[in-house]
Parts: sequence; C-alpha cells; structure tokens
Amino acid sequence: MISLNLNKIKNFLLIILVIPYLNSCGIYRPVDAKEYPPDPTKRIKKNMEEGRGIRLFGRDKNKGGVFDFASSNSLWRASLDTINFMPLLTADYGGGIIVTDWFTGAEDENKAIKISIQFLSNEVRADALTIKVFKKNCDTNKNCKITNTEGELNSELKLAILKKAAKYENTKTKKNKKDYQPVTSKNSK
Repeated sequence: MISLNLNKIKNFLLIILVIPYLNSCGIYRPVDAKEYPPDPTKRIKKNMEEGRGIRLFGRDKNKGGVFDFASSNSLWRASLDTINFMPLLTADYGGGIIVTDWFTGAEDENKAIKISIQFLSNEVRADALTIKVFKKNCDTNKNCKITNTEGELNSELKLAILKKAAKYENTKTKKNKKDYQPVTSKNSK
C-alpha cells in the first residue's frame, strides 16, 4: 500500500518536472529567412542587437546601458507642462499615454473636460502624438452626456505641446554642444 503511494508520488513529480521542457518545444512556424537568418551566428547577432538575447558570461565592454527617463523626452515633458493645471488619472511613460481626470472650470460646474494624450513617437513632430478631448455636459438632475470633440481645442493643445517640446529640444541641443569640448594634446601646435 505504501509502495503504491510512493510510486504515484514519484510519477507525479516526474510529470511536474517534464512539463516545462515539453512546453518550451513550441510549434514549428515557417519564418522569412531575411528576418531570421539561417546562419546561427548571424541570427544570434541580430537577436542581440534587437535586445532579445541574453548573455550568460561577460558582456560587451564597449556598450553602456541605455537609460530612457521621462524627463529626457521633450514631448513628454511638454505635454505634462501644458496640462499641469489638470489632475492626472494615468501617466504611463512606458505605455506612452497620459490621461487626465475630469476637470471642471470655475464658470460652470455642469461642464467638465478630460484629455487623453497618446505618444506614437519620441520625435518632435506633429504626427508623434494623438490628442483626444472629451467634454461632459450635465443637466440639473446630473444626467451627463459625454462627447469626443475633435476641433479647435485639440489643435491648440497639440500646437502648444509641440512648441514647448521644440524649445526643450533646442535647449537640450545647446546644452550638449556646450558640454562637448574637443580634447587637444599639449604637443600639437
């Protein structure tokens, strides 16, 4: 009786240990040879360049880490500065989206506005971000109607953000030029 239970436990543990290995086999998918070169060294090099590989021993001494912070992105900073009077609901730099909470002005408490900014690129260009403005109108019984507006406010916000981002980029470029000083040797004349 005890040996029967031990055999069941052994079989169960064996199955638990083997399942992850079977799961990693995957299904064969034909791929384009241009995207995935058949030569393993080229494929490894391509994967490492794209950041899809891991290196167990050693690392490339010539390459440093890439640290992208929200404060170094001019569009991100300009967007937050432009809508700084509104309470934020979500600000996800990794996902590239900023969503404000409903904002009610002092004039009319029955009207509110909400802004969503989606970043499509880090470059300062007109097509690098999508702005959506939602308006909420409520009557006295608090029955509210929400509409997505695509008009003057959207284009004004985009223009204001792009102007600030261009200023930030210009300032960053000037600062980088000041920080760079060519090294000259004492012996050269």
